[in-house]
Amino acid sequence: ILLLNSAMPTRVLFVCLGNICRSPIGEAVLAHIASTSGKDIVTDSCGTAGYHIGNSPDRRALATLKRHGISTNHKARQLRKSDANDFDVIFVMDHSNLSDVNRALKGAGPAKIEMLGKYDPEKVLEVDDPYYGDDEGFEVCYQHVNRCLQEWIKSI
Repeated sequence: ILLLNSAMPTRVLFVCLGNICRSPIGEAVLAHIASTSGKDIVTDSCGTAGYHIGNSPDRRALATLKRHGISTNHKARQLRKSDANDFDVIFVMDHSNLSDVNRALKGAGPAKIEMLGKYDPEKVLEVDDPYYGDDEGFEVCYQHVNRCLQEWIKSI
């Protein structure tokens, strides 16, 4: 008997608008949690829009991650149809992302698409975009994403 899921890592994609703030924070935080918990998880992130393709995350996102002992070498990319087959779970950050991803990936593959905030013990469903705010917004984003992922990791 071949048990496909027993030896395969869980593949998780994070999606936000531009792939330089929220989704790379999610990708890096989950990779960190996985490495410290022994969970076999592969992470990536992308944006629904192509504004920042090839760019590193926003300097404030990188600084926030660094303060928490996390680094990333992610380069922004745009969502592609193949993501629906390449990932088991696709976490989106807000309702706009959810709508865009559902439209872009409709019928493209079996990935489970859901709001990351669904796992927030504080019941904050949308992860706010910190891009137009100050540095504190990135810390709020980090804390929100971390809370959600700490809960989600218990479910796998």
